[in-house]
Amino acid sequence: GGDLLDRLAAIRRQCAADLGVFVRPIRIRDNLQLGANTYVFKLKGVEVTSGEVLPGHYLAMNPVGVETELSGIATQEPTFGLPAWWISEENKNEAELKGFTIVDCTTVLITHLTEFIKNHADELLGRQEVKEMIETVKESNPAVVEELIPELMTYGDVQKVLQNLLAERVPVRNLVTILEVLADNARLTKEFDYLTEVVRQALKRTISRMYATPDNKMTVITLHPKLEQVIADSLQQTQNGNYPVLSPDLTNKIFDRLASMVEQLTMSGLVPIVLCSSRIRMPLRRLTERFMPNLVILSLNELTPELEVDSI
Repeated sequence: GGDLLDRLAAIRRQCAADLGVFVRPIRIRDNLQLGANTYVFKLKGVEVTSGEVLPGHYLAMNPVGVETELSGIATQEPTFGLPAWWISEENKNEAELKGFTIVDCTTVLITHLTEFIKNHADELLGRQEVKEMIETVKESNPAVVEELIPELMTYGDVQKVLQNLLAERVPVRNLVTILEVLADNARLTKEFDYLTEVVRQALKRTISRMYATPDNKMTVITLHPKLEQVIADSLQQTQNGNYPVLSPDLTNKIFDRLASMVEQLTMSGLVPIVLCSSRIRMPLRRLTERFMPNLVILSLNELTPELEVDSI
């Protein structure tokens, strides 16, 4: 009697609108081996994450950060790991008066699934999906597709660039611009790091809008020029692109300083953003993604001129 199936269809439409990718139908299975209130998300048959919901209860989250508790079952909100409480219908009004955000079970699961899809959109994008997206572009812009494929790049090559963008949540809705930039630059090099960076620069209006405040401001963490040079000099080419090879001491120092700055920004309610040169942007992202997967790293070339940048 719930609305889960209808909302799953809405998720797929929303992800297509937000990210510009086709999300294949999502299969739902009832698994008696799971706990009664447990759900699991699998990707390509492998469990990636899980959560728990209590039917008949509401999840109360404290967005204000005020030190207060509710009469209910203490838990963690599954999507972002925030402290929360499962409360009954009777306690709902009390929680709302205290400023808590109240959501029902289905919304908890749907929010978690939406974030899960966005976090793994690069893995969901296969060659078949890329081909379908390009065929759609070909109907209205045949010239750019015919120039690029198959003479300069294959579907697999385009897929790698799109996956690089989606891995950092950059939408690929503007596929015509992406394909035009690839057609211009694939003659020069087939290096995917370089191609990804030039595409990101062409999408700078989209990227700037993602992270700027409504009044067109952005607060960023910058690197010392000497550190940028050390990272640039340490780059080594691997099969998966350039990777910085730094001493363990220097790596630890970078992480320690970044961690304190990220905490400072997060406590101020800001998105932690590191700003650096385009040459080291992707390698720095590879260095930090395992320990700080949500850290946003932008290059100077990805910001629009009218953006007001405040470096801390």
